[in-house]
Amino acid sequence: MKKLFGLLFLLPFIGTAQDCKLIRETDPFTKETKISTGFIFVNGGSLTIDADKKEVVVLFSINNTGRCFDNNSTAIIIFDGLKSKTSARNGGTMNCEGLFQFVFKNSASTTTILQRLMTYKIASIVFTDSNKKESTLTVAPADQDVILKLATCLINESKTLL
Repeated sequence: MKKLFGLLFLLPFIGTAQDCKLIRETDPFTKETKISTGFIFVNGGSLTIDADKKEVVVLFSINNTGRCFDNNSTAIIIFDGLKSKTSARNGGTMNCEGLFQFVFKNSASTTTILQRLMTYKIASIVFTDSNKKESTLTVAPADQDVILKLATCLINESKTLL
């Protein structure tokens, strides 16, 4: 009887774990596993979150072609329900394809920005390119839920790769 109650208490956790649809790939040469959310399309571009045993990368692709980003480019994330804004610099290489990256070390502890991605919905992100021009990604309420769920799944799952 006690075991039955124990299983009933675990049912909500098992149910949410099945909703997590992540893409798993194993490199044929290094045999390292990489997990990804796949591309999530939002108004103005798309994003994907990837993780391996070394790092977690949040990659944004902005639709405005010709946007150049370098290490001085910034992004301001506006979270729904949070008055303060979060800003970060481009962690990727210089490019003119509209690609902007946040790169975090994959560790047992979660950094502030990743923690906010797991707990708050993203309302919009304002990117400032190398020419000081701004591009905005606006996230619809339905997409906010998808991003929050997939970010939480991936970040929790990335800790198993360590």
